[in-house]
Amino acid sequence: MTKTVETEERSAKDLAYWEALNCRFPDADRVFDECIKEAKALLTPAGVDAYIENARFIGKMGRGVEPLLIYLEEAPTVASIVGEEVLPEIKDFCLFLSTNTNFKAIVPFLQTLGAVSKRLHSYEQLHHYFDILKDMLDKTTASVHGHHKTFPSPGLPLLLEQSPRLLKALSLEGYKNWIDYGVKYYNKHPERQKDYFSLQSPDAVAVMQRERHGTLMVDHERQLDLYLRGLWEDSDYLVPYSSAFDELRKPMPYYDKLGIRLPDVYDDKHGVSGIDRYRATLAHMAAHRRWSSQMIVDNWSPFQRVAVETFEDSRVDYLAIKEFPGLRKLFLALHPVPNENDLQLEGKSLIRLKLALVSRAILDPDFTVKDKDIAFFVQRFFDVMEQNESSSPEMADIALSFIARTRRQSDLLPDIYFNNTEVDYRDDNRHLWIYIEQGDEEEDTFEHLEEQKQQDDVNALPPRHYHEWDYNSQHYRPDWVSVYEAIHPSGNANVIDKILEKHGALAKRLKAILDALKPQQKVRIRYQEEGSELDLDVAIRSLIDLKSGSQPDMRINMSHKNDGRDIAVMLVLDLSQSLNEKAKGSQQTILELSQEAVTLLAWTIEQLGDKFAIGGFNSNTRHDVRYSHIKGFGEHFDTEVKRRLAAMEAKYSTRMGAAMRHAGHYLQGQKADKKLMLVLTDGEPADIDVDDDQLLIYDTHQAVKELAADGIYSYCINLDPKADEYVKDIFGSHYTVIDHVDKLPEKLPQIFMSLTK
Repeated sequence: MTKTVETEERSAKDLAYWEALNCRFPDADRVFDECIKEAKALLTPAGVDAYIENARFIGKMGRGVEPLLIYLEEAPTVASIVGEEVLPEIKDFCLFLSTNTNFKAIVPFLQTLGAVSKRLHSYEQLHHYFDILKDMLDKTTASVHGHHKTFPSPGLPLLLEQSPRLLKALSLEGYKNWIDYGVKYYNKHPERQKDYFSLQSPDAVAVMQRERHGTLMVDHERQLDLYLRGLWEDSDYLVPYSSAFDELRKPMPYYDKLGIRLPDVYDDKHGVSGIDRYRATLAHMAAHRRWSSQMIVDNWSPFQRVAVETFEDSRVDYLAIKEFPGLRKLFLALHPVPNENDLQLEGKSLIRLKLALVSRAILDPDFTVKDKDIAFFVQRFFDVMEQNESSSPEMADIALSFIARTRRQSDLLPDIYFNNTEVDYRDDNRHLWIYIEQGDEEEDTFEHLEEQKQQDDVNALPPRHYHEWDYNSQHYRPDWVSVYEAIHPSGNANVIDKILEKHGALAKRLKAILDALKPQQKVRIRYQEEGSELDLDVAIRSLIDLKSGSQPDMRINMSHKNDGRDIAVMLVLDLSQSLNEKAKGSQQTILELSQEAVTLLAWTIEQLGDKFAIGGFNSNTRHDVRYSHIKGFGEHFDTEVKRRLAAMEAKYSTRMGAAMRHAGHYLQGQKADKKLMLVLTDGEPADIDVDDDQLLIYDTHQAVKELAADGIYSYCINLDPKADEYVKDIFGSHYTVIDHVDKLPEKLPQIFMSLTK
């Protein structure tokens, strides 16, 4: 490579960056020094490395120098605004455009990305922006003359050029709606499509005006920041989110260590302007940040938790109004007025209505409640508040008493009353809760589930949220998957006893192997106050001390333990729909054979004395992953466990990564030298809301890596004859494929013993 004067004057570090870029474009050489200077000022060293790596890729895509020049200039600013994890996504999107006959859109995409990121202001929002563009490209490229992805999208380059203008006027949801209108009506008319996406047609402007509504957070960020600083002496990073991309679980305002999350747009409501709605939400969260404290929530039912949230929300609103009386008018305008007469309704769960009545009565001096129980707790709230500023635990005590007195059997009904109960200026209260990692005893007996089971409300437990790995963007989707856990339903234990009788001959063969695996060496544990026998040496010394007037050592006993085997095993069972199919060459289903295999394995591990647990899982989209506890670590393989095992049934899909992370949560809490997670499945990870076959495969591989980092060894027993096509990508070499499923009852215990010798 010929060095220019500029290259010769570069520092050794900058020269290394230039050589890593491996670029032969003279135009890039001329701007490189200024670009790398800006990158080092805005990015971390790792970010600069990623910046150069992705620039090198863009420069070698074969689309000329212009995409590289724009990337070098724009990428540092974009990454400093929304986060460095966006850098590989920018490169991937350029590749996506290049390989989908839309390479002419690369330049406007990169040119406008800086302005777009300043409007969207968060990684989550920019990620949605990429998804919207991909969706538009797929629809407008595939429809031209009926040839799939043969001709480029006519409107995409023009849309990209107009995106900063559109996003200055619209929320991300409005931007998506505007695009959807153009795709719907002009998909088969390329020239009219161009007029629409270049904002030249009258209906393009009209639709933009129609979608233009509300107050955009990004336009008032400075005002809101000054509001927080001036009135509350508080400050944090304000991050917008869009409510248009998650229909099943609408996001709410919240705050965490990364900042305060607010909707990207607020419409005027009940005579309150959008900016004042932002102020009300920030005031409520600032009050929480000043006066609320965290509480341990593991043993509370969902009803108890929502009651605690309501009373604590009311407390911080009360204190905020006490400091800034003008807030009462704002809160009252936004707080719904529930209808007390609806307490007479039958066939509905009315717990939310009762709590909304409490909240309104606390906030509004002119609102009276006739219900004696509700009125009693409203008065109790004021009695506590008048004595002192109170505390979060005091509110929890009132809330738990409220639930105990007012709860009715009808509150368990699935039809929940929601009318005028949602207070949308309040946040989701995630900051209030502490989840303790359960100790062995808690996990062994499922205490956090038993209370709910007694109330016939197991499935109402709050979910645990787990991240999921997106291999396309090389980052996690935070809190993406909801895992609901419950104790597995029970069946007839005789079914399991008959399985053991059926395989009696195999059990005898296994017994001989098991005797060789059992720990043989006994180790003495001395200096015990209680033990199996007297430690004579210590006892004699203690007697001498006693007779000489000294304080004797009372630890005169000793006990024994087996040495050489300290293992905790978590068996994770795939209980998806495909297990109901008949096994090849057998009259039994895969589920029945799996049940037999797990029975023999459980018997095997019980004979060895290892700690082990069994859990089953299936999924019905990311919003509903079910994890069933079949056996806990502290339980023996007894009648109760056999009853659960006998009731195994298969349905839905296989979101494996989330289930493994949840099982790992319990296995991590065990004290053992070796922690083994065995995954028994008949297919690859999949779910009905995932179109990309590789997405969940890569996520499960990432879960395996996470577990390994926590000291957990994962191993897969796969019953799919075609598993070699994907199982290695997930588990590396740690797997066994069983082609003849009818051999599973014999093979599974043998695999376990070979892994734990």
